[in-house]
Amino acid sequence: MAEDLTRREFVKLGVTGAAALAVGSGLATAAPPMPERPLGRTGHLVRLFSLGGQASIELPDKHDVSIAIINRAIDLGVNYIDTAAAYGRPRTADTPRWELNGISQTYIGEVMATRRKEVFLASKTDDRTRDGSLKLLDQSLRLLKTDHLDLWQLHNVMRDEQVEQIFAKDGAIEALLKARDQKMVRFLGITGHYDPAVLYRALERFDFDTILMALNPADKHRLPFQTDLLALANKKNMGVIGMKIPARDRLFRPDGVSTMKDAMSYTLTLPISTVIIGCKTVEQLEENISLAKNFSPLPAAEMARLEGLTAAYVADASWFKKPLATGGPVENDQNTD
Repeated sequence: MAEDLTRREFVKLGVTGAAALAVGSGLATAAPPMPERPLGRTGHLVRLFSLGGQASIELPDKHDVSIAIINRAIDLGVNYIDTAAAYGRPRTADTPRWELNGISQTYIGEVMATRRKEVFLASKTDDRTRDGSLKLLDQSLRLLKTDHLDLWQLHNVMRDEQVEQIFAKDGAIEALLKARDQKMVRFLGITGHYDPAVLYRALERFDFDTILMALNPADKHRLPFQTDLLALANKKNMGVIGMKIPARDRLFRPDGVSTMKDAMSYTLTLPISTVIIGCKTVEQLEENISLAKNFSPLPAAEMARLEGLTAAYVADASWFKKPLATGGPVENDQNTD
């Protein structure tokens, strides 16, 4: 991407460039069900809205609605589904995590048994070691009923010591490389919403194909992901997936950002590939897809207005970030995006 490419030009290029690529490659020229953008250098044209494997999809008593959400998402053109070994995994310190089946992967696998070829499928390892991550990958492939993942990601990397462990001897990066070499996964990614500086340093050490980062209208006020980290990801031609769009609904206030349209439009106006959002109901899913289908980039003044609305409740709208006080939350084996 040229350095002088504006944010709005990038957004337009993502949609129109994808259409041109389809025509030039001899693929069908019918308009896609949602606008598409390149997922970095992966070659995948991803739709603006992608389905996250949380909300109902990670809850044990939501089987029927979860299966309905996943199938309806694919029916309506969603072509990227994101999950993780940790989503819906029982909380216990006594059993190795690879022996505890996560609900999200189980539900998604039920659908993947017949619809695997219709989506770009992503999952994650929250283990920082080589052997532990490979065991989680085996679990993911079994639960998701597939012989490969399109994307395998390091889950919620929060601190520098985790980065050091990942890149040390017998660290998780060795698992990612082995899995790619053996074609168990196609692409490698990293995720996080705690501290953009930690992720920045990880990107300097390895050429990940994608990054999943937190982006919403409150982001600029403290520890912003959309400045240095997003710029580096764009420079490296990575696929960028936005998360924490509504901040689990803590973004929404009558006197602040009040609609999903504003939240999603803000993040999609940034130079990213797609957003992932977990859905509670089929109706919520359909609303989000409709917003993606009708998306138009926001002018700079509207972006600034939405940012300003969150100034009075930054802590709530950015609850997932590193706290100002020393200490902070201790990561457990229920890593979540």
